Amino acid sequence: MERAAATYVEETRFGFWFLQSHVWQHHVLRVAINDLKRLIDAPLPQAPVLLDAGCGQGRSFRLLQEAFAPGRLIGLDADPHSLDCSRAEAGQLGLDVQLIASDCASIQLPDASVDILFCHQTFHHLVEQERALAEFWRVLKPGGLLLFAESTKFYIDTWVIRWLFRHPMHVQKSAEEYLGMLRAQGFQFEERNVSYPYLWWSRSRDFGLLERWGILQPKPFGQRDETLVNVVARKPC
Repeated sequence: MERAAATYVEETRFGFWFLQSHVWQHHVLRVAINDLKRLIDAPLPQAPVLLDAGCGQGRSFRLLQEAFAPGRLIGLDADPHSLDCSRAEAGQLGLDVQLIASDCASIQLPDASVDILFCHQTFHHLVEQERALAEFWRVLKPGGLLLFAESTKFYIDTWVIRWLFRHPMHVQKSAEEYLGMLRAQGFQFEERNVSYPYLWWSRSRDFGLLERWGILQPKPFGQRDETLVNVVARKPC
């Protein structure tokens, strides 16, 4: 896996543990998938081919199955240990998931073979983000959807996250920069297809406690550095 090591940054031990936790599945994955589904403004294909790019330990599989009823579910990850966990998770759930050991910058799937590509909290681990996005474009069918959910540099570049996790800091982007990158690749979306969740766990300075206690007033949209961005982007037909 020399190639993978050069194009993505592996999780820390804490990160690997966290990605199998209830907090991750319930408060992060579930919330993101529900929000992304809400942002879709067109009918979904029946029994779509769905690719989970950066599936990790497979904690998204049940949620994706319930949300989109894919006819074919594919999980892709560059970390062999994570794929072993994904295989066990799929078996426990009784789901038929095709698992691919591959980096997002070199996806081992044919052109135009995927209806929906789910990329959740994966991009900030990737060194070659433009190459990965070009691969997403390549494997998506015309009219296919990219469900993109990311933490921005205003979350990644904080002491708590730097202490507990590991990321390539030189490629981290703001919400506007991520959206610009998607548009530059050719993806299309409107304002109604984008959200900026301001969730408690993404406020790494105090996890929103000072606002809950009434000590600080939450900053409204447009007056804060967004920590998360979710977007449903379409590859034009």
